[in-house]
This record gives sequence, C-alpha cells and structure tokens, in this order.
Amino acid sequence: CGKCKPVCATHVPRANLLYSPRNKILATSLLVEAFLYEEQTRRGISIKHWEEFEDVADHCTVCHKCLTPCPVKIDFGDVSMNMRNLLRKMGQKSFRPGNAAAMFFLNATNPQTIKAVRAGMVGIGFKAQRLANDLLSRLAKKQTGAPPATLGPAPIKEQVIHFINKKMPGNLPKKTARALLDIEDADYVPIIRDPKTTTSETEAVFYFPGCGSERLFSQVGLATQAMLWHAGVQTVLPPGYLCCGYPQRGSGQFDKAEKMITDNRVLFHRVANTLNYLDIKTVVVSCGTCYDQLQGYQFDKIFPGCRIIDIHEYLLEKGITLADAGGGGYLYHDPCHSPMKLQDPMKTVKALVGDNVLKNDRCCGESGTLGVSRPDISTQIRFRKEEELKKGEAELRESGAVGATGNVKILTSCPSCLQGLSRYGNDLNNGLLEADYIVVEMANKLLGDDWMPKYVAAANQGGIERVLV
Repeated sequence: CGKCKPVCATHVPRANLLYSPRNKILATSLLVEAFLYEEQTRRGISIKHWEEFEDVADHCTVCHKCLTPCPVKIDFGDVSMNMRNLLRKMGQKSFRPGNAAAMFFLNATNPQTIKAVRAGMVGIGFKAQRLANDLLSRLAKKQTGAPPATLGPAPIKEQVIHFINKKMPGNLPKKTARALLDIEDADYVPIIRDPKTTTSETEAVFYFPGCGSERLFSQVGLATQAMLWHAGVQTVLPPGYLCCGYPQRGSGQFDKAEKMITDNRVLFHRVANTLNYLDIKTVVVSCGTCYDQLQGYQFDKIFPGCRIIDIHEYLLEKGITLADAGGGGYLYHDPCHSPMKLQDPMKTVKALVGDNVLKNDRCCGESGTLGVSRPDISTQIRFRKEEELKKGEAELRESGAVGATGNVKILTSCPSCLQGLSRYGNDLNNGLLEADYIVVEMANKLLGDDWMPKYVAAANQGGIERVLV
C-alpha cells in the first residue's frame, strides 16, 4: 500500500524513486517467481537475477521503521538480512573491500590484530579519504548536490567519488579504551571502581561497550566508564574485545553471528559464576544495536533478575544531569536502533541536557557498513539528511539558542551515527556542525575538558581489579 514510504531511509524521491519498501517487496516476490521458473525450465538461475536480488537487499539500512506503519506487519529489515544471508550461502554475494575490511575489524579479538587494523583504517585510510576529498571536492559537490539514481552498483569511478564525497571523522583517539587502561587480556575480568568511595558491597553494573564504543570511538566507552565512576558504582567489563553479533547479522553472516552469540553467552555465564558475590542487577550499554542484540542473550538467566539499560537512562535514574551546565541549544539525532527504551528518547535527552534540544530526523547514511559497501546509496540518504540538518540549524538560530555564525552541536547515542554525523561538518549554511555523544558531552561539562586523562590516570592508579576467569 506504500504507507512505509515516508519513513524509509532509502526512499529519497529527489534522488531515487525505485527502492521504497513497497517496491522492494514487489520486486522480491517477482524475483522469487523468476528463480522458481528458471529452476523448472532452464536448469539454473541466471547471474543477472542474483545481481538484481542483491541490489534489492543492498537498499536497506535495517532500521525496521517500515514495520510500524505496515498494516500486514512486514519487516523488510529482517527480509533484507535474510536475503543477504541467502546470497552468502549460495556464493552469490559480491566481494566489497570496504565491507570486508570493516567486518574483519569487528570480528577480530586479538589485541595486536585490532591495533594493526585500527592503525591502517584510522591512521592511514581515514586520512587518505580526507585528503582525496580535498583534491576532488569539485566533483564531490556536484554529486552530493544532485545524487544520481541507483540501479545496481555505480561504476567504479563513480563509487570512488561517492566514497570520498564527505570527509571521514578526524582527530580520533590514538588508542582503544582497553589499551589505555591495560585491560586487553581476555583471561581477566576488569572491575573498575573508585577505591576512595566504594567497597565490594557497592552496587555493581556490567557494562558491555560493544565495537564502536571501544575499538573506534574509544572516548565513548571511556566517558561511560568515567560517568559510572562519577556515579559511585563498580563497573564490570567483559574480558577481552567482544562484539555483540549484530553487525554480522546485518551483513548476512548468520552463522558467524550465532557462533559469536553462543561464545559470548558461555563466557558471560563464567563471569557471573566467578563474580557471584557482586550480585549484578544491571547491564549497561552505550549502543542501540548492542541493546537489541543483547535482548536475545537472556541476561536475566546469566545475572538473575538483572535488566538491560542505556547509559543515558541509567544516569538519569541516578539524578546525574547537566542542569544549568548545558549551555546553548542542541540538535539530537535519534539512531535507527535507539538504546533509550524506557520512555520517549527526546524526554530523556531533554532531562539530561536541558529543554533547548531539537530532534533531527532521517538516517545519517552510515548504517554500519553501508557507507563503505554501497557509498552510492549512502550519498542519496545523506542528501536527504543534509536538508534536515539545515532545517534544524535555521530553527536553532531563529530561536537565539545558537548565534548567527556559531557552530551547531548535534548529539547522538550510536557510534555508527557519530561517524555518520561527523561527515556533515562543513555542510551548514553558517558555522560548523559538531557531532558528539550525549555521555561525552556530559563528561566534558560535569567532569571538565580534561576528564579523559584524569579518569585514565585515576583508574590506572589502583582503580582496576583484575579477576581471573
């Protein structure tokens, strides 16, 4: 019926009319019929049909927003993931270097491997991409100003321009959160607490940082830990580098995701048995996809009677907010997979940072690995998001919350969105767009601009207990 069109991230009429959920449902049905017909009449399916099948599966950010307005409850996000899994099993999934590199980084558990890949991706890859953007800015502006329609992957030359048309984030932390705290050894469970204000009887929470908050944007994981330290609780971290398994599912690697989930659950049961004296009742996350994936881990059976909660909602429960320290106005980008589930996310955000916050709709275009695997689709999504950002900028300036030429700050609660929003830095009419995490903004305002080195130093000076698991 098309009721899903307005909320679909890949339905951008000014760039591409073809890939609304309604059209993708019809196309998938027709392709399934074509597969059946060819198997019955031609003894095999044409490669062209597989290419079209993959193209339909690619045009999805797996946000699941099409499910809400659908009268017959079709979740094309789940359909897309199943299509990608089928393509992989049948050996028909195209090899894409960007996607392969990102998945290798997320799948890695060895600290040295993660360090090497991070150095290559962030230290070399991001810098090279930013340099290419400077050199080819004229071509990039032409492409972002009027994105071409997609019908199958764009030619290589166009894909390169799509990949560099908006700058990757710069000035990222040099090391991961675990490397800074020397807790990379997978044989030990780190328990982080302020020895001056806590004892073994103090409330303990289990914090699952996930890939984005720990490996790439390590300031997010550290800010979460610093705010938990500030809240006066003990923070238990998983042993070693772990991924929740959602990126693998989203990419169609169902078998890899299931193995990862099973291994993690076994490990967490061992952690729970080892630390049963702490009586953990709360699992804290700082990422929406981690929240969604961990729901299936049955944590209430691992830590009996526990609940899963986002760090921002947890801080609000503890009465920790910016109050008058919030300063000017903000934009807020609610992720496709919002980790805030207890109430409307905007209520939580306004309670934390102040009432002067405007919600900024539409997908940022990053969507996990979509930005590197199909940058041509991301360009269309970003084209639509850019309009929303400029609209939000105008509202903030008109209200007087932000000066006529002042920078605009947009907050989010998703590591992938943080990367995506960082790429719009130079796209506002006046000033720059500064993207940041809510918990990082809170750490900056409540703990001071130098909160990170202070927290790392305090934790390393007797604030970390390592328990063999």
